[in-house]
Amino acid sequence: MKVVVTGAAGLVGQNLVPRLVVGGHDVVAIDKHAANLRILAGLHPGVAVVAADLAEPGPWQAALEGADVVVIAHAQIGGLSETPFRRNNIEATERLLAALRGRAGVRLVHISSSVVNSAAVDWYTESKKAQEQLVRDSGLPAVILRPTLMFGWFDRKHLGWLARFMRRTPVFPVPGDGRYLRQPLYEGDFCEIVRACVERDFSGAAYNISGLERIDYIDLIRLIRAVTGARTAILPIPVPLFALLLRLYALLDRDPPFTVKQLEALVTPDVFEVIDWPGLFGVSPTPLRAALEETFTDPRYAAIALEF
Repeated sequence: MKVVVTGAAGLVGQNLVPRLVVGGHDVVAIDKHAANLRILAGLHPGVAVVAADLAEPGPWQAALEGADVVVIAHAQIGGLSETPFRRNNIEATERLLAALRGRAGVRLVHISSSVVNSAAVDWYTESKKAQEQLVRDSGLPAVILRPTLMFGWFDRKHLGWLARFMRRTPVFPVPGDGRYLRQPLYEGDFCEIVRACVERDFSGAAYNISGLERIDYIDLIRLIRAVTGARTAILPIPVPLFALLLRLYALLDRDPPFTVKQLEALVTPDVFEVIDWPGLFGVSPTPLRAALEETFTDPRYAAIALEF
């Protein structure tokens, strides 16, 4: 099949494209981040890549011609203002869906987020809710997947950034007592679920895809330290002080890897539904420790870091 992947140079896309290639599909990768798109093209020279901002009209619309499936994986995850969230999660999706209307035979696999069921209220959460509703209202056959916090190869934010920071610093700060329940989802498992949705029609349903193992944030940090061999000391600090440090860091970095809004989401108590996604999609789950070892020690991809 011809599969178009938007946001293809990000975390989901970089992990998904090689699995689609192995599956024998004709892949078109669209992303606006030129440097990360070059990484993708270098790793997979047979994949057609299109550098484009979906929020603007352009030649990328012609790349949709003849598509059997479009995987909507573009997303703004972090930022210091509301504008990039609206532009990249809402406006870009509106333009993509408009370009797809009237094209017969195309299905959507939409990568939503577990935050649409979260108690958190922030720009990311609200824009992802709006993005999912746009897909629902499009009239196109679509399956919606809502993953929890993901990690895996090419993780420039989240656990990948934490692991790199951990290797560089003698002290690793943790907000509060760190007892915030997480359900991390291995990107490799999630991309196998996406591939199943490409190859079989699950349209008309939405699935909450959560990590099967629950772990407190501070214990997850300790596990990452053990897997990576880092020697940093883990230091719990009060949440207000942690927030102050993030605000100071944001003065030096226009696109910080972790923001106050993300801190608020981290400390918000959430427990997400766990469904039998292994049985439903035919995917064997990878144990958490094994998944972390693959993420941080794989000789092919572990050393590759995407740009912010």
